[in-house]
Amino acid sequence: MATNTTTNSSSLTTPTKTPSSMSRKHHQHHSDASSLAAKSRRFEAYNRLQAAAVAFGEKLPIPEIVAIGGQSDGKSSLLEALLGFRFNVREVEMGTRRPLILQMVHDPTALDPRCRFQEEDSDEYGSPLVLASAIADIIKSRTDALLKKTKTAVSPKPIVMRAEYAHCPNLTVIDTPGFVLKAKKGEPENTPEEILSMVKSLASPPHRMLLFLQQSSVEWCSSLWLDAIREIDPTFRRTVIVVSKFDNRLKEFSDRWEVDRYLSASGYLGDGTRPFFVALPKDRGNISNDEFRRQISQVDSEVLHHLRDVVKGGFDEEKFNSHIGFTRLRDYLESELQKKYKEAAPATLALLEQRCTEVTADLARMNSKIQATSDVAHLRKFAMLYTASISNHVGALIDGAADPCPEQWGKTTTEEQSQSGIGAWPGVITDMNPPNSTLRLYGGAAFERVIHEFRCAAYSIECPPVSREKVANILLAHAGRGGARGITEAAAEIARSAARSWLAPLLDTACDRLAFVLGNLFDLALERNRSNDSEYASKTANMDGYVGFHAALRCAFSRFIKDLSKQCKQLIRHHLDSVTSPYSQVCYVNDFQTCYAPNAPPFKKLNQVATSSFFLELSDMGSASHDVVMRDQENIPPEKHHAQETTPGKNSEAREALHESNITVPETPSPDQPGNPIHGLAKKEHGICNDNGPRKRASRMTGNSKNSDQIIRMQNGGLLFGNQEKSGSAYSEICFSAAQHFARIREVLVERGVTSTLNSGFLTPCRDRLVVALGLDLFALNDEKFMDMFVAPGAIQVLQTERESLQKRQKILQSCLNEFKTLTREL
Repeated sequence: MATNTTTNSSSLTTPTKTPSSMSRKHHQHHSDASSLAAKSRRFEAYNRLQAAAVAFGEKLPIPEIVAIGGQSDGKSSLLEALLGFRFNVREVEMGTRRPLILQMVHDPTALDPRCRFQEEDSDEYGSPLVLASAIADIIKSRTDALLKKTKTAVSPKPIVMRAEYAHCPNLTVIDTPGFVLKAKKGEPENTPEEILSMVKSLASPPHRMLLFLQQSSVEWCSSLWLDAIREIDPTFRRTVIVVSKFDNRLKEFSDRWEVDRYLSASGYLGDGTRPFFVALPKDRGNISNDEFRRQISQVDSEVLHHLRDVVKGGFDEEKFNSHIGFTRLRDYLESELQKKYKEAAPATLALLEQRCTEVTADLARMNSKIQATSDVAHLRKFAMLYTASISNHVGALIDGAADPCPEQWGKTTTEEQSQSGIGAWPGVITDMNPPNSTLRLYGGAAFERVIHEFRCAAYSIECPPVSREKVANILLAHAGRGGARGITEAAAEIARSAARSWLAPLLDTACDRLAFVLGNLFDLALERNRSNDSEYASKTANMDGYVGFHAALRCAFSRFIKDLSKQCKQLIRHHLDSVTSPYSQVCYVNDFQTCYAPNAPPFKKLNQVATSSFFLELSDMGSASHDVVMRDQENIPPEKHHAQETTPGKNSEAREALHESNITVPETPSPDQPGNPIHGLAKKEHGICNDNGPRKRASRMTGNSKNSDQIIRMQNGGLLFGNQEKSGSAYSEICFSAAQHFARIREVLVERGVTSTLNSGFLTPCRDRLVVALGLDLFALNDEKFMDMFVAPGAIQVLQTERESLQKRQKILQSCLNEFKTLTREL
């Protein structure tokens, strides 16, 4: 019985209503509901993160869909179909000039669309719009306002619209400006190129999916924009290709093979690329949202009916059915985006944590800066430490350093000359090629190279040619005053004048070049301060943001270097004035006796002759017979009349002094040839490529033995004066003597005065007085003037506004971070 009872009772039980199956069904339903809830939360989290990224300019790799296509390829109709309602977007050509981010939120309670626009430059959304037709007006007005402000034809700054509706999927699409071949009337001609460039920029990030639309009437081989998509995504790995207006192509298919060949798109898109084929309602009349969605479903059904029943043999449904119709495309986009959301969640969480940390640090620095602007003592302290650190780095660079990289920061001699605007050394006509000119140097090394260049330039300049008129004006004036040292004085005066004229520009150029070398040290010191740990590194605050202080510090440093240059110019000009003074003994050392042969008398003997007893002839008459006077207007060669009668009124001593001697003298050696020093001075080796100073002129004498007081007649080789006379004269004596005086002045100036003055005038103050000079310039001010370097008018308000923006950004990012932490625990 029991068995029967059991049997009977079991036979009465419905087999499909077992308790276990009901439990499994209930569990499955609960699991599906939980999955949908998780997807919804994940979608909302990404939407909020996307809104924050747009508002604050955050570069976050959020999975997004970017719609791309020509202006007439059906992008607007597809977006309306995805939203589930129409808002006349095509009438204002939505997206043709600004991107539009459509955040579609599936809300079962929203029986009517609730659309809100994100405020410009904010993460807040405005009030919901009552009329869907107002959406197009807002898009148009915002686009026009921004383009007018930026004075451009297109703008990459997006408009964000959030649409909550019971009949739209959880989907976010960025609608881009449609490709155009020609600009509209009144637009710049380069508008098509600007649109293409902007779309490529929006579609290039690898975290974005591309939704490329092309109408079915266009063959793949003649597609205008497919090549542009290939440039962005060569393998179509992240591209979804949609053939729009597919119903226009259906009437061309009669057999199955035609349909399958077209649907496969083989040979153009590759074997792994499967496009979607979509047709949408053409009726643009004023219909309800329900009717609009019904028409979308009806068109999908009609397309499938045509492929199955009208085309002979149908089509390969197993292969292509999942890619035909709008509904298939919508479901694929939603599921694909959700899959990418889930994959990107860990990386997004890590990036959010990093950005939260960075924004928190930025906010702390901003708070410190705002606090510092009201704390004068705090600013003074850290500004002084920073200035001292820069001064120390300048000293280190002068003493010798190879940091920062000389290859990057150093300069060659040619670069120094061109960048300083000074150019070549004045008066130097020969090519100078001093050592290390091609090396990139800075600091003390560059300073010493300029000093060496100056020495080379100075020794390459000889006493310039002097006209006979100048010599006559100087010499005859001394003779008229009854001076006993006429020739020596004339030669010395000529040498002093030449030294002042030719060496003074060299001295000024040396100071300018050295000032340029030292002026470059400021940027080098800043670079060292940023990259190196200095003595004050642990004590100084971050001063990078104080632009006014940095500008004042740079100006103070420049003034210091300019003042040094001015002082050095005065000092070395004083040296020049000293050695070229009539009271200087530089030109009278032993009366140059050592520059002659042992038997030659000094100039002194000539100058001891009474100047009233003779009159020197200095004119160039083209004949050696005019060396003394013209006797009785006769032009008799003097070599035939050595023992003839003299001019009346002239004593024999004067005649002997002016008597010509036949002396052969070698030409002045070039600056590159070795030579012996003169005037009893020891030769100095300077390691320069030019002349080491004045040289001793050796001579071979074949004079008249009858005249023991003959003056040595020496030519200057034509190098200095271009005088090619075969015999000596008072003019050549003076010119030669002037050249010797000039060389002596040059040597004394370069070796004894200028070099040490430049070192002590530039380098020593930079080492010892720079920090004091900068401190007096920057800090010897009252608090009000001192704070002008740090707080410009309205700067406090700007800093406070920036702090508020950082606080808001920190709050939003922290909220998104907390949300994503919850999501990752659910994955």
